Amino acid sequence: MKSLFTSLLIVLLMISCASPKQEDEDGMFVVNQPAEFESQEAIWLIWPATDHKEGESVEKVTLSIIEALIEDVNIVVTCKDKALLNHASEVLKNHFGTLKNITLLEIPSFEIWARDMGPIFVETNQNTMAIADFNFNSWGYSDTLDLDTKTEEMYDVRVAEHFNLPVISSAMISEGGNREVNGKGTLITTASVEEGRNPGMTKLEMETEYKRLLGVKKIIWLNQGLVEDNHTFLGPVTTSDGTKAYTVVTTNGHIDEFARFVNDSTILLAEIDSAEFDDPIAFENHQRIEENYQILSSATDQDGNPFTIVRLPLPGTIFTTMSPGDYVYEYIKTLDYTDGSTFPDGETVKVMAALSYLNFIITDKVIVGQTCWRAGMPEELKLKDEKAAQVLQSVFPNRKVVMIDAFAVNLGGGGIHCISMNQPAFMND
Repeated sequence: MKSLFTSLLIVLLMISCASPKQEDEDGMFVVNQPAEFESQEAIWLIWPATDHKEGESVEKVTLSIIEALIEDVNIVVTCKDKALLNHASEVLKNHFGTLKNITLLEIPSFEIWARDMGPIFVETNQNTMAIADFNFNSWGYSDTLDLDTKTEEMYDVRVAEHFNLPVISSAMISEGGNREVNGKGTLITTASVEEGRNPGMTKLEMETEYKRLLGVKKIIWLNQGLVEDNHTFLGPVTTSDGTKAYTVVTTNGHIDEFARFVNDSTILLAEIDSAEFDDPIAFENHQRIEENYQILSSATDQDGNPFTIVRLPLPGTIFTTMSPGDYVYEYIKTLDYTDGSTFPDGETVKVMAALSYLNFIITDKVIVGQTCWRAGMPEELKLKDEKAAQVLQSVFPNRKVVMIDAFAVNLGGGGIHCISMNQPAFMND
């Protein structure tokens, strides 16, 4: 397998030894963001520094992802500081022996969500790669000038500095988890997220930035995402038994929880079983997703061709509790709730996990998906896990599907796709 750094060295020789540079006033780059299902050079992960809930190990999930990919994929693991890098190196060596196919880098970050703040690699008409750098405000929970948020926003710029790559920047706020591209010029995104992040921009203005940074030609706007992904500060959600449950620092509707490109003309879209409509959360999800289905059914790609839409059931809402001392609990108790509710500080609270079978990792040879069933849960959920694996195998017939337990990650507001970032293999490799 070709070394990641061998490939990068070739690129570096082609773009000169100058420091990373911004796009100039004349627009020096015409770019294209390859799709995730296209050939890849590496998968990027951020080593976790904490767990979202005591007893639910995010590190264990990270190791499960690496174990599923290590024989077939180059993996770049970044760590927030030298101490964590040394710890990660020791853990990885204990699990895998030599660090074949694994590269460790020290890049500051507080969170693990590489999909949202990580490097968006794009091809340029200069026969090079560059980093498309959108702005960041911690998923709408903070301000772009907040020091911690700025550290996260600089993550992709630091990657560019490390590899001496050009940076194409925008003041527009947008996270990678809310953008799906087919690699041919079409992007699908959730309007509720992008408009919420950029209240001062019109859709046309946002589309101009998508086209400039990603090279897309056509943008399809879907409406809303899943209830489990509602902004936490909107207040707790009423569940089927009448109790209240909080979301877990979620994004307000990222696309990768419910709609994914699996090839340039096929979209995998979530679906809710009609047997679950008596659950108010499931029924609301059904309404939202079917509105999106109608949009996609009448939409066409960049060449005017309709999409094939394949449906994948959702696992349904899975609840647990958070208690004082849990990382997520300590954050959500500080929020100002827009519905006027007051967080019961000091008491254990009910929360809903941010999970979906749609939040899977795509690599050249392996698809990493998520199981949801655990011992003691209904057998119907185990059957859903099996069905999800079958659907993933059907849309990726030439790739191995590996399903892992990622619940510890879900308790932080996302899934395994959210904590990974793919680096495409480029034409000049």
